[in-house]
Amino acid sequence: MTAQQEPWQWDEAEWRRRVAQVRAGRLLKPAAWPGGARCAVALSFDSDHETNELRDGGNSIGRMSWGQYGTRKGVPRILSLLAKESVPATFFVPAVTALLHPDEQRRVVAEGHEIGLHGWIHELNSVLPEPIERDLHFRAADALEKITGVRAVGMRTPSWDFSPATLKIQRELGLLYDSSLMADDDPYELVEAGEPTGIVELPVEWIRDDAPYFNMDRFKGLRPHTPPPAVLEIFIREFDRAHEEGGLFLLTMHPHVIGYRSRIFIVEELIRHMKAKGGCWFATHADVARACAAGLKA
Repeated sequence: MTAQQEPWQWDEAEWRRRVAQVRAGRLLKPAAWPGGARCAVALSFDSDHETNELRDGGNSIGRMSWGQYGTRKGVPRILSLLAKESVPATFFVPAVTALLHPDEQRRVVAEGHEIGLHGWIHELNSVLPEPIERDLHFRAADALEKITGVRAVGMRTPSWDFSPATLKIQRELGLLYDSSLMADDDPYELVEAGEPTGIVELPVEWIRDDAPYFNMDRFKGLRPHTPPPAVLEIFIREFDRAHEEGGLFLLTMHPHVIGYRSRIFIVEELIRHMKAKGGCWFATHADVARACAAGLKA
């Protein structure tokens, strides 16, 4: 195959090779969640802050102030709610965010939450040469550990952008889990080129992400079109079915998106709904991955 070939010109070996790079392997949903819970609930917050603007080489003061809202108002509001409800969560943090706001990360860890890897400056992995991607991930892991005193065990790639080298780098980092891919509703083992890796995937989905419903670009046609109560209803329906199936409910949120006065109620009412339903195990992503990893030894 040559680089000039169109996809319809590929031979079978080429399109099979592309599909087989990273695949979903064994389903790792346990027969029962810890404590006999019916459903596992993993809430996560991607603390992108100013890196949303910096990663594209931008210099918009307005967009960086939007990111700063995430640290000034969003994270404190979220942490207050989680403390009130006694619910743990996972915060995925770009290294540049952590370096800009180290005390925030220390507070997150001190209050019993997990911090996971989220790139260096929220870069796109798929446009990077492999050596540069590797260097950034390792530098990010070292930076977060130095700031928090805890070595991260999981990664969510920025923008869920996964390069052909990402899984190999995650294995070199010795990670327990990834949370960037979408092949299932429930946890599964990642397979690389046909080889089981032992890494647990905690799958994401745009349906269970606040950003697609609320983000906007004032210079383009992108405008929020879904009212907050409708987003709450979508999340509740996703949770209710996960509860019915005895599976995982994983939600991705952003402090600079969900942290506003008119939106934080979504998280508050969702938690109350889940508690009223009963049988929920609220856990960090790392704890969910550990519970699922037991299936790799079976």
